[in-house]
Parts: sequence; C-alpha cells; structure tokens
Amino acid sequence: MTKQQYPVSGAGLGLRREKLDEMLTAMQADNLSPVNFMEVAPENWINVGGSLGKKFRQFTERYNFLCHGLSLSIGSPAPLDESFVRDIGAFMKTHGVKHYSEHLTYCSDNGHLYDLLPIPFTEEAVHYVAARIRRVQDILQQEISMENASYYTPAPGSEMREIEFINAVLDEADCGLLLDVNNIYVNSINHGYDAIEFLTQLPARRIRYAHIAGHYNEAEDLIVDTHGADVIDPVWHILQKAYQHFGVFPTLLERDFNIPAVPELLLEVKQIAETQSRWQAPPATKSMPA
Repeated sequence: MTKQQYPVSGAGLGLRREKLDEMLTAMQADNLSPVNFMEVAPENWINVGGSLGKKFRQFTERYNFLCHGLSLSIGSPAPLDESFVRDIGAFMKTHGVKHYSEHLTYCSDNGHLYDLLPIPFTEEAVHYVAARIRRVQDILQQEISMENASYYTPAPGSEMREIEFINAVLDEADCGLLLDVNNIYVNSINHGYDAIEFLTQLPARRIRYAHIAGHYNEAEDLIVDTHGADVIDPVWHILQKAYQHFGVFPTLLERDFNIPAVPELLLEVKQIAETQSRWQAPPATKSMPA
C-alpha cells in the first residue's frame, strides 16, 4: 500500500461556519497545529461569496480540503441529481478540493427527507447503488468514497449482512471507503455485533480516510450518532486497532454541535496525531493486509 492511496495525510478537523472566525484567528496566529487538513459539507459553501467566501478562501489556500456531502442521496429511488454533482465538481475545482465522499444512505424521494436512511442490504440494491456511484465518478472524472453509515433499524427486505453489503458496493462501484470509526461502534452496540471483527473485514485498499466523533447514549443498547460530544475511549480503541490492522491513514475529527472552543477541539485532533505517531511503522517494516 502506498501513500498515493490517500488524498491527504495526518490529522484533520471539520470546518464549521459557526467556528469560522475563531478558527481564522487561530490560523492567522499559527495556532491550529496539529491540523493537517480540513473538511466541509459542500452544500454549505457552494455559491457562498462576500465576506464569508473570502474567509473560506483563506482556509482553502492554506490547507488541503476534502468534501463530505450531505444530500447526494446515493440510494434514493429518485433520479440522480446530475446538475448538483456538476456543481460539486465546479466547487472542488475552484478550491482545489482533494476528494469527495458521501454517505452510503439515502435522504430523498421526490423531496428531502431530512435524515440519512439505511439502504436495504440486498443484491438488487448493490447493483443500483453501484451504478449511481459510477455515474457520479464519471461526471466528476475522479473516484469518490462512500462512508459506512450509522442506522437504527435495518431497512425492510434486507438479505445481506451490513459488512457484505458495504464490501459488495465498494467492489462493484470501484470506489473508495470513508471509514467512520464512531459509526462502527454505534452500530455494534445498536445491532449487537463485534466492532473489531467488523472493522477487520473492511478492505484495506479501499480506505481513503477516516472520521472519528462522539455520540449520545440514549439507552444501554441504543446510541445515537450525534457528533455532539467528546470521543470516548472505546472509539479511540477501535481507531488504534484500525491503525494496527491497516496501517495509519488520514483521520478527521467531526464535531457538528455543542462545539467547544478551538483549543479544546485541538486537544482531540492532537490525540489523533499522537495515535497516528504511535502506530506509524518505519518504511522498512511497514506491512499492509490485503
């Protein structure tokens, strides 16, 4: 496995509009270490101009950026919004964005459903979703990645295990994987499977980068993926196991609400960087599983 597999490197942080001014001040004072790259939802920034656009441009001129979309709705029964995909491509070109990822879910059917819903784990859905992913890649003229998503009840009609469905889609679409570590933990609790066993069945060669985040414990056997709290120790443990199994890959901290001050955010980014450093094998001994 080579570094060319990854569009960015190191530890990353999601750029949120409510933190824009605080992060800009920190960046101008060189106080955003150890952030190596950033990520945005393109829907929140396409066609944004004026003072906000100028501030955003200061970040994209200094950092490598990734796009993590919210509304592609790759599993939707509605036609693929190809005009939107072209807007994504134009945005990426304007800002030199390195890679685009989306959720392996759907969120629309003749209107936005305002949630990321699970796709039925069926062979028919594999073919349908993979064809739509390939079409997006054709329009963008580059590979995209799909994120393993959290879900709270399996979609009706599911015939396959989640891991079988994900791997089948990735193979047939010939696309990348955005490995969401927290989603593995959330689903392992909510659906009663072994998180590490699931993790090690994912394909190493498909990983492009990872997310790590916090969640909310609704009940002993129900966790809600909120990105609104600190990352807990069991999730850090899964990340360490991932680095041990696959080698170190780029990893980004997601925090979407209850966002603390930038110095506190940077503590978790630093923890990512320190974990990466501990598991970074010397080039002569580095070995990657198939």
